[in-house]
Amino acid sequence: MVPTLFDVLELLEKLAPSRLAEEWDNPGLQVGEPSKEIRKVLVALDPNLQALKEAAGRGAQLLLTHHPLIFRPLTCLNAEIYPGNVIFEAIQEGIAIVAAHTNLDVVPGGISDALARLFDLQEVEVLQENLDSRIPGAGLGRIGNLQKPMSLFSIMDATKALLDTNDVRVLGSKDLMIRRVAVVGGAGGGMVAVASKKGADLLVTGDISHHEALEAQDRALALIDGGHFHTEKAALRPIKDRFVSMMEDRGWNVLVEIFENENAPLRQAWKPS
Repeated sequence: MVPTLFDVLELLEKLAPSRLAEEWDNPGLQVGEPSKEIRKVLVALDPNLQALKEAAGRGAQLLLTHHPLIFRPLTCLNAEIYPGNVIFEAIQEGIAIVAAHTNLDVVPGGISDALARLFDLQEVEVLQENLDSRIPGAGLGRIGNLQKPMSLFSIMDATKALLDTNDVRVLGSKDLMIRRVAVVGGAGGGMVAVASKKGADLLVTGDISHHEALEAQDRALALIDGGHFHTEKAALRPIKDRFVSMMEDRGWNVLVEIFENENAPLRQAWKPS
């Protein structure tokens, strides 16, 4: 069976219910025709021109991203600047764009759980529960124990490999022994107090501000900032695999691929020649 975009949207609602999203968020359909058949999907973190052109080149009918293309009402559509250029290109190429954002962050089996598995955390708990959702295990971030204590330097080194980046920032002594770790995909600096109160020795996340780092320092909480892009991109593959499994259970004939060569918008500066 070949599903329509409407069918895929219904399946995504089961994977990550939109009611779990933050009030300011805009998950779901961004651009597209619900009746269009979907035979191929490209999964990416960001809905930019690079990802859209990649989807077109691979013959995909759907670009499924973590970050929404449209966050707030648009006052105009300018085909020469973002997001208007992406919207125009998507319509011209006949490619739908759909996002699963903060709802995917907090749902059981979503971004947070994928990060916890990536770091091989044991006895995992939800860092900040979403009690309003009435879904057991829903909430932002995860916290758990390492199989054995490791130095902060060793975990930093492992984090670079796990997140596929050399661009990390660290707070704490390199010899500090870490046992209990909290993980939050994307921008998780606001979870410093929660992680500290739950007994974390270390918080791994991205986009940590100066003042959030000062708070962590005061609480004797070590930090590893792996960047917004990399802390979420690393979790996409297990999400994609779960999505594929749900499609196969329904007998859908859909090919799902990940945009492996997607680039972070911010990266390390060039070294002097």
